[in-house]
Amino acid sequence: MEWEVVIGLETHVQLTTQSKIFSGSSTAFGAEPNTQASIVDLALPGALPVMNRGAVERAVKFGLAIGATINQRSIMARKNYFYPDLPKGYQISQFETPIVQGGGVTITLDDGTTKFIELTRAHLEEDAGKSVHDLFDGASGVDLNRAGTPLLEIVTEPVMRSAKEAIAYAKALHNLVRYLDICDGNMQEGSFRCDVNVSVRPVGQKEFGTRREIKNLNSFKFMQQAIDYEVRWQIEQIEDGKKIVQATVLFNPDTGETRAMRTKEDAMDYRYFPDPDLPPLVVSDADLAHIKAAMPELPEAKCARFASHYGLSPYDARLLSQDGATATFFETAVKTGADPKLAANWMLGDLSAALNRDEKSIEQSPVSAVQLAGVIARISDGTISHKIGKTVFDALWKGDGADADAVIDSKGLRQISDSGAIEKIVDEVLAKSAAQIADYKAGKEKALMSIVGQVMKASQGKANPAQVNDIIKRKLGA
Repeated sequence: MEWEVVIGLETHVQLTTQSKIFSGSSTAFGAEPNTQASIVDLALPGALPVMNRGAVERAVKFGLAIGATINQRSIMARKNYFYPDLPKGYQISQFETPIVQGGGVTITLDDGTTKFIELTRAHLEEDAGKSVHDLFDGASGVDLNRAGTPLLEIVTEPVMRSAKEAIAYAKALHNLVRYLDICDGNMQEGSFRCDVNVSVRPVGQKEFGTRREIKNLNSFKFMQQAIDYEVRWQIEQIEDGKKIVQATVLFNPDTGETRAMRTKEDAMDYRYFPDPDLPPLVVSDADLAHIKAAMPELPEAKCARFASHYGLSPYDARLLSQDGATATFFETAVKTGADPKLAANWMLGDLSAALNRDEKSIEQSPVSAVQLAGVIARISDGTISHKIGKTVFDALWKGDGADADAVIDSKGLRQISDSGAIEKIVDEVLAKSAAQIADYKAGKEKALMSIVGQVMKASQGKANPAQVNDIIKRKLGA
């Protein structure tokens, strides 16, 4: 039997406010346990929550970016359940009327095709604390520093049909929330966590199969592994005549397997009701207009502008525009004087390779946009060849100079453009290249490249390649 995979994602995005969603407690990561939990976070008697305006603005910003409906009047609700790291015995969230409804994110797959991933909603809520099971012998601890941290939970429709689509969506969403500066996207610190709902059904069947929810995946690699395992497991269970039971499951990266944690709850199990301590959340027309006016240029519009204004290919424009820091680096280099197409080639080539090799983000690049523009400028004006440009780039990466000119001067890398000097080197190489000359005259073009290579080697890469080609061809009567 042929099976179809059905996937939906729920992503918890930690918002970049300095304080929690209902209190003034800090949201900074890494503090000593239980040092950032106030009486509001603990719901002590008489303590009342107050909504963080910055969290609301970030939620609205996201809704505008994905073309969603902004509910200017939404309701905060209590989601009731007991867990040791939930000191209130309930979580303040949104249920029937979230602040963001609809919208979607367009993903690009490996083969270049695109797909629009529809979103159901995005709602504001507070995070729970954290249970710690590995620090105490025979006991667990509870750290309430995260309790009350502002989250935006982003929920998709079940429209993804493979792990690759799910990963592409998660990466696109990760890029977008970082681009909008509403989340730092740090998955290791829990700022961006995905719950993946997975089910399978026979191809052609309209009804969905029973889903299982894989909780708290904090890396794209683990997401891929978890989905692949869960799909195989569910198909094997059904083909063995067993039924899938709706459940919440955890992924173990050491074994590559999922395991059931608890039977999955439905909305009715949480007994939602409007929080009596919080009035309806109202976004005024003036608030909405202010947030719209402060919106940055969105990736799709930036991509189109990069292609039309700078003459980049659609592929290069997309790669350079989807991440805010990358787009800023590119435009800084261009505004400093770099040719746009050369800047794109360097960023997607040598710079990208160096960042991947050293596991750095573009914000951590040892070579700045201005320095890269300097390298490109010296290639463009003939001071150095492209090959020597790579040497200059590597030196800047290692911190061996303040800029391209300093490296070129300190290492004596200026290109030889004196035709007399180049001609002398060519004559010396030709005197030793009788076999290559004969091959070239017999119609073998590769022989010419061999001679050019010898000249460049003899000049230590400093001879102007275009002049070398012209002089050799002239001397060989081409």
